[in-house]
Amino acid sequence: MLASEIARPKREIIHRTRGRGRGPITRLMSPSDLGQLLKPFVFLDLAVFDGEERIPMELLWHPHSGIATVTVMLEGSVHIAETTGKNDVLPKGSIEWMRAGNGVWHTGQAAPGHVKVFQLWVALPPELENGPNESHYVMPEDVPTDGRVRVILGSYGGMTSPIAAPDMMTYLLVSLEDHERWTYTPPDGHDVAWVAVGDGALRASSRISTGEMATFADGSEPIEFVADGRVRFVLGSARRHPHDLVLGSYSVHTSPDALQKGEAEIRRIGAELRRNGTLRG
Repeated sequence: MLASEIARPKREIIHRTRGRGRGPITRLMSPSDLGQLLKPFVFLDLAVFDGEERIPMELLWHPHSGIATVTVMLEGSVHIAETTGKNDVLPKGSIEWMRAGNGVWHTGQAAPGHVKVFQLWVALPPELENGPNESHYVMPEDVPTDGRVRVILGSYGGMTSPIAAPDMMTYLLVSLEDHERWTYTPPDGHDVAWVAVGDGALRASSRISTGEMATFADGSEPIEFVADGRVRFVLGSARRHPHDLVLGSYSVHTSPDALQKGEAEIRRIGAELRRNGTLRG
């Protein structure tokens, strides 16, 4: 047998979850569970809105510090407002990157009809966790793609996201046809990797179905996938965040001191929003 004919060992799935659902939102990962294993990726929601009555966005304001949020629009649109000054609509195929830094409040509301969204939190390194905030909205036509892979963060296949995310992190949205094969080779230095399936099913070392998140064993080896029907999924890989996760109610920092600074700024912004009537109660 030729060396090229010898099957490569599969990078095994070591954990899988369907998360915990609450209404239209399923929490697949949080900083207190899988986020400890997959940091800098610390939080992942899959939200699917169909016929539900939408809660007014003025009632959904909430704060963050120490993290960045990454919203990937699969279907429909969402109206988002932030204390960064952004107030806009994200259409299907777009991306929102919101680096909270030392503190941001934001809110959002799904449009009527069918809306599907992945939202990820990324833990920030010490030099950014209490730094300035930043918003970057990338419209569908500006997302780098080769037709099946859309580059959300980092680089892949000679394409680079326009978002200035921390180094050593890749986040992709991948669409494959039935039986199509695709191999992901992580960049040098990446040791954590995971996928979450938004539509269809996928085969790696075992089958991953709609609404499921799978975590791969640490390593730098390629991960081979085969589509089981038409499938759409997100994939993240990175060098593991070397810092502790120090958690607040809506914040993730690397130390108690950094968390205290972020929460103080959140309180300051919240008081300002109450004074101007944006927040009630």
